Amino acid sequence: MIQSQDTAGERPALELSDVVVSFGHTQALQGLSLRAARGQITAVLGPNGAGKTTMIRCCTGLVAPEAGQIRVLGHAAGSPEAASRIGLMPQSTGAWSGIGAEELLHYLAGLYANPQPVDELIELLGINDFRRTPYRRLSGGQQQSVNLAGALVGRPDLVFLDEPTAGMDPHVRRHTWQVIRTLRDHGVAVLLTTHAMDEAARLADHVWMVDQGRVVVSGTVTELTREAPLEDVFLLNTTARVGTPEGRGRRRRR
Repeated sequence: MIQSQDTAGERPALELSDVVVSFGHTQALQGLSLRAARGQITAVLGPNGAGKTTMIRCCTGLVAPEAGQIRVLGHAAGSPEAASRIGLMPQSTGAWSGIGAEELLHYLAGLYANPQPVDELIELLGINDFRRTPYRRLSGGQQQSVNLAGALVGRPDLVFLDEPTAGMDPHVRRHTWQVIRTLRDHGVAVLLTTHAMDEAARLADHVWMVDQGRVVVSGTVTELTREAPLEDVFLLNTTARVGTPEGRGRRRRR
C-alpha cells in the first residue's frame, strides 16, 4: 500500500508566493502564487508555455527563482529536508534510455532509506510484462508508468506529476487515476499538470489555472463549473498559442 512518511500538520504541503523566473528576456513566471494542500489532489492547468513545468522545476530545486518564496513541506525548495520527501514524475527523461524498468526502479529505491518494495510497484502499475525491457524501447504509455513508479518509490509526502497520463491508453489511464486517488487517500499531497480537462475534473480537489506565468483563476471544480464546463472556463481565461490575434482568448479573472 502506498503511504506517505508523514501526513501530520495543517500547513499546506506546498506554498508559492510571488515567484518570478526569467530566461533571458522571457519572463516564465510573473509573480506566481498558489498552494497545494496535504492529502489533496491539486491540478495546475495552463496552455503550453504558461509556466507549469518551470514552476515544478522551481519547487524541486532545479531552477532558482529571482524573487518570491517557495516552501515545500515547510522547508526551502531544493533543501535536503524537502528533497528527501518529494517525488517527481517528469514529462520525459532521456537519461534512463538504456536501462530496464526493473533495474531502474531498484536503483532509485537504493537512494532511499525506506523505499516502497519494487515488486509491489511493478504489480501496482502493470509493469511486470515489460519489467526487463530497456526504457528506450517502451511505448510512451509504458514509459509513463515507469516514470510514475520512479516518483513513488521513495514514499513521498508530496508528489509532482507533470502530464502523468500522456500517451496512456484508456485502460491504463483510468487505472493511473485510481493510483493517484489512492495516494491522496493515504495523505500524500499530489500536484499534477494536465491538458486533459476531464482528468482535472475527475481528480482534482482544487484547480489553479495559470497563464503567462501567473494564476488567472482558482477554485474547486464545483466552484469553477457552476456556469460552464471546465474546458470552457479554461478557454475563457487563458490565451491561445496559435500566432494570430483571433487566437487570443477573452480573459475573465475570478
